[in-house]
Amino acid sequence: MRSTHIGRVDLNLIPPLVALLEEQQVSRAAERVGLSQPAMSRSLQRLRRLLDDPLLIRDASGYRLTARAESVRIQLLTVLPQLETLFAPEHFDPQKATTPVHLVASDYAVRAFGPAICHGVLRQSSAPVRFHSWGHDNVAEQIRASGVDLGLFGGYATAELHSEELLVERFVCVVAADHALAENDGITLADYAGARHVVVDVHDGIQPDIDLPLKKLGHPRQAAVTVPYHAVAAQLLPGTDLIATLPSQCVNTLVSLGEFRVIDAPEEVATMTYRMVWHPAFDNDARHQWLRAVVRKAIRQVTAANTVRPGVTPTR
Repeated sequence: MRSTHIGRVDLNLIPPLVALLEEQQVSRAAERVGLSQPAMSRSLQRLRRLLDDPLLIRDASGYRLTARAESVRIQLLTVLPQLETLFAPEHFDPQKATTPVHLVASDYAVRAFGPAICHGVLRQSSAPVRFHSWGHDNVAEQIRASGVDLGLFGGYATAELHSEELLVERFVCVVAADHALAENDGITLADYAGARHVVVDVHDGIQPDIDLPLKKLGHPRQAAVTVPYHAVAAQLLPGTDLIATLPSQCVNTLVSLGEFRVIDAPEEVATMTYRMVWHPAFDNDARHQWLRAVVRKAIRQVTAANTVRPGVTPTR
């Protein structure tokens, strides 16, 4: 953007210029913008030098605009409303919104919270919603480079992104209805470490919020099967002695035919802080603030409505 002349212009001169061109009299123009008459006279002199034109000249009836001043006055009729819009506080009306909403999330988040989020967005706007899968590269780069509005993200929060905690998710163990532990309320760490597991490849082939704490404790899991999706993990359980450790809100989305039972995970299995994350460039964006409010409300509604109790069959 080139600005050959604007760099030498004091924008504080615009209100006096408008007042002078419309009032065509120094004292009335000064009163209109709250300046003293000497201050307005000085502004007029500065404007004359800036525009290289007298602007106001005397005639028999007082003052009149020069041809240049009249031309400037007409141009300001278009320019001033544009300047008002440019510097006015940003306003966003969801009902007029058509810009697509881009969210990046795991299948867990889409299953657990996607319906409520979509309902919130589509009820208030005409903006289409698109969910993207998390990439295996840098999360901040994915959000910055791909035009994603928000990420729904568990675990650590990178300093490159801004975030807000949405809930502290707890993990539960899901087993087949005829599993040896199906009637138990929970499982000890020793039994858990000795069992065979279905592991969800959240990142680098593991579930970091489960496997990293267990590794530090010296009780790594035995991965009998590793899958890319949370929902697939549950479908592999019937007829096996496998254990799937899943976020509780994910378990709420299982369509049950009496195939599964839910038990408490060992106390040593960490909970997961779940966040929405976004690029700092969106902090004060009115549209983005609206979207964050929609997501925040949707997830609070879902978590308030769903509670998985150990020892019961998940239902939907």
